Amino acid sequence: MRTPRPLVKTPRPAVLALLSLALSLVAGTPAVVPATAAAAATIATYDFESGAQGWGPRGSGVSVATTPDSAHGGARSLLTTGRTATWHGAAVTPPFEKGVTYEVTAWARAVAGSPSSTVALTVQRTPAGGEAVYERVAADVVTDAAWVRLSGTYTYQADSDLSLYAESSGETAGFLLDDIVVTADTDPTRSGLTSDFETGTAQEWTARGGSALTPGAASARTGSYGLGVTNRQASWDGPSRTVLGRMAKGAKYTLSVWVRTADAQSLGLSVERQLDGTPAYDRVAAPRALVAGEWTELAGTYTLAYDVDFLSVYVESAEGTAPFDVDDFRLAYVEPKPIQTDIPPLKDRVPFTIGAAFYRGATLGEHAKLITRHYGSVTPGNSLKWDATEPVEGEFTFADGDYLVDWATANDLEFRGHTLVWHSQTPAWVFEGATKEILLRRLENHIRAVMGRYKGKIGTWDVVNEVVDENQADGLRRSPWYEIAGLDYIRTAFRVAREVDPDAKLVINDYNTEFPRKRQALYDLVRKLRAEGVPIDAVGHQLHVNVEQPPASYIEDTIERFAGLGVDQQVTELDVSVYTDFTTSYDTVPAEVLALQGHRYREIFDVFRRQARHLSSVTIWGVADDATWLSSFPITRLNPPLPFDDELQAKPAYWGIADPGRLPPISRSLNAPAGTVTVDGKRDEQWDLLPDAPIARTGHLSAAWQARTTPAGLYVLAEVTDATDDKTDTVTFTAGGTPYRIQRGGTHAHGFKAHTKKTATGYRVEALLPSGTATGVRVAVADAGGRETTWTGELVPLPAIRTTSAPKGVPVVDGTVDAAWNRVPEVTTGTRVQGTSGATARVKAMWKAGTLYVLARVTDPTLSEESPNAWEQDSVEIFVDPENNKTRGYDDDDGQYRISFTGRKTVGGTFDAFAVKDNLTGAATRVAGGYVVEAAIRLPTVTLEQNALLGFDVQANDATGTTRTAAATWNDPTGRSYVDTSRWGVLRLTK
Repeated sequence: MRTPRPLVKTPRPAVLALLSLALSLVAGTPAVVPATAAAAATIATYDFESGAQGWGPRGSGVSVATTPDSAHGGARSLLTTGRTATWHGAAVTPPFEKGVTYEVTAWARAVAGSPSSTVALTVQRTPAGGEAVYERVAADVVTDAAWVRLSGTYTYQADSDLSLYAESSGETAGFLLDDIVVTADTDPTRSGLTSDFETGTAQEWTARGGSALTPGAASARTGSYGLGVTNRQASWDGPSRTVLGRMAKGAKYTLSVWVRTADAQSLGLSVERQLDGTPAYDRVAAPRALVAGEWTELAGTYTLAYDVDFLSVYVESAEGTAPFDVDDFRLAYVEPKPIQTDIPPLKDRVPFTIGAAFYRGATLGEHAKLITRHYGSVTPGNSLKWDATEPVEGEFTFADGDYLVDWATANDLEFRGHTLVWHSQTPAWVFEGATKEILLRRLENHIRAVMGRYKGKIGTWDVVNEVVDENQADGLRRSPWYEIAGLDYIRTAFRVAREVDPDAKLVINDYNTEFPRKRQALYDLVRKLRAEGVPIDAVGHQLHVNVEQPPASYIEDTIERFAGLGVDQQVTELDVSVYTDFTTSYDTVPAEVLALQGHRYREIFDVFRRQARHLSSVTIWGVADDATWLSSFPITRLNPPLPFDDELQAKPAYWGIADPGRLPPISRSLNAPAGTVTVDGKRDEQWDLLPDAPIARTGHLSAAWQARTTPAGLYVLAEVTDATDDKTDTVTFTAGGTPYRIQRGGTHAHGFKAHTKKTATGYRVEALLPSGTATGVRVAVADAGGRETTWTGELVPLPAIRTTSAPKGVPVVDGTVDAAWNRVPEVTTGTRVQGTSGATARVKAMWKAGTLYVLARVTDPTLSEESPNAWEQDSVEIFVDPENNKTRGYDDDDGQYRISFTGRKTVGGTFDAFAVKDNLTGAATRVAGGYVVEAAIRLPTVTLEQNALLGFDVQANDATGTTRTAAATWNDPTGRSYVDTSRWGVLRLTK
């Protein structure tokens, strides 16, 4: 998808993991038993086969290290030497929790040649606000002749900091430890954990970095106490709570904490894990913007999947060091629900390889069963990217990659490598001081090392990722790769990849390839490079789509377009967002939206099946809804985009792929503005004010349609794609329960007016149906061969779409009204979207040579820019959809262009308005009773010409002090123009 890509694609502060990437433990580390254990449970084991496993020296001069000289079990034990006091020894932070009774056993032995002594296991416990106390757990006399078992129990009741340590009565005696096991009378990995700070203490939360923690009433959300966090020196400074021993291998947990800040900032919830002193960081809840003074819940899920000897959860900020409050922390075990085994595997329902993006946590428990049952291939979200494999030049880290590849191999799954070259998640060192020669050498070294390691194990590689920018004249992204090396970085990447593994399939991968401009830019690049002999074997289409856009026909057009190049094609990152914009958020996704998502999967997989001869694989971007990058991108919200829900159960999205006959019914809606057309089979301009609503394709048969309301009845239009010309092909509109049947040859019943006309791809139907006020409509398109495609839903009657015209011309853009504007038609922002009165604007437009010019004369005697938010200041917003697509979200080239009364310019659009943010220039001048705005908006993605239609609207914002108190538009009455283009007016370009 577009960058930056939080969570899956973009590095986070102190985080390099996939989604809520989870932690696992293996033998030889403090290991939590599987969550299926009952009653007494093993909490941790230390066998020292893989290192000190978190144990370190206690006392000056003490040395702690593993040794092969003697072992109780296995091949190594822990040796403690250099002691000069009885309390010197080896220590670890134990996974103990208040109120739980633990049994601790260990084996001890004196170093050869050392005298006998008493070796003891002791807990140093420091109560919150109190002095340290020392509590014996177990002790016995040990010699160098044999291993001796130490055993005892331990429990505590007050919030405390703990250290478990081994000491000896012999001040200088060296000793060995091995096979230390901690068990509990209950299973704390299932019991959860809460912190409400009602004891007036930090409840075992500790300060991270230089921060200070202060329990107090002023920081309380509920009850009498919360925890204040101050004196932060870095963004990751804050409160931290150890959760070692509270999470079981392969188990899933929900974590949440409430936070509040006096200053606007973004806070998130993360986990730090360590193994033998090496830290790693994973995100549970991505930083979200807080409203100053309001409590906000940070929540997410986490699955334990890595070897650890240290594990803690902490709150951090995206940036800055402002203080904040926390309260009401909760960690809860999630009982796993078994996957369904009575439903067909997806891999058996499609004529190509179907796969899933996965992560280490998904190789455990029910997630692993889900993958191996339903998918034939896997691809890692992050583990093979450059930042994960070569964070420092020449220093490679393959632990995650090796684990995932070995797991896939053991489970007979194909493996897609993702990704060798990308403009994001590439360490800064790659570009530092790089000439073209240096950069290409670094690129070659990296590919040879990474691909070479997995030669014969990874059969397909995304060699280069997201290299196209359709908004550039040459269609190429201006990444550091391109700026330094031009196209040669792509040429080199594919050449080296082919040399390293001649049998691997090499893919160029990109997003938005289903859109015509991006499609063409990538097509031109692939054709050019292949003509040069660059070994591009396949084109990857990411397909991050939503429940409405883009039309499935766009996807099919793309696949058919690239088929002409003779390349294989793969869908590499499919998911279906339940949202059409970047601000809406559901507390619970409505059932009808999930049903719509299921039908969306159906129509997309219908395309894939029809195009199977051109597709070798389809990869769904995630295993299940509990781990998806869309949960935090572009904002933090509930967004379940995959076939399986967060309990790994099949959704309508699954049935859309596996068995569409089991999909729940849906009823669509269609805007039907007032309007009048001539029923003659010709396409009036009225129809071009809106895009046609697509009807799903069946075989070669597809259609799209529109409606206009009028007192005389309902005008309807159907554009049918059907190359097989048969006069009995039929379109039937059913409105108000009455079917109106129109044949391709023009035959229809008496009592209504209809006309048909042949088109280049099929035929067109126009009719005026005497439907009265009926809004329920069914459209059925059938061919003589028995195929049928239908649309069923409700019409939404709307006022007529306002239109205005913009003649060709060029004003001086200086905030004054010159003579060029005299002959231009004017419209007024008379549609109130906030308040009942306030500022209004009289608006005109002109165009020439790729630029749209807009004049707005605003009546508003009281002006303010006091609010820090641009939309709450006195300003004019100009909305432009160059292709008049009328979608419920923004396309990349749709823009919200704002100029305040002082001339301050801001731009909104898709994500960070990356494609349109440089399109606006303009000026503003204050005049008596208001101000004048002039804007020049470049529209490079379309050809501006006479009779072209642009989606267009204007809004006048009226501020009083720091608040926007009123707003008025020209056409759109919804107040959602900033995220939704479907109700904008239309601007016609004239000569």
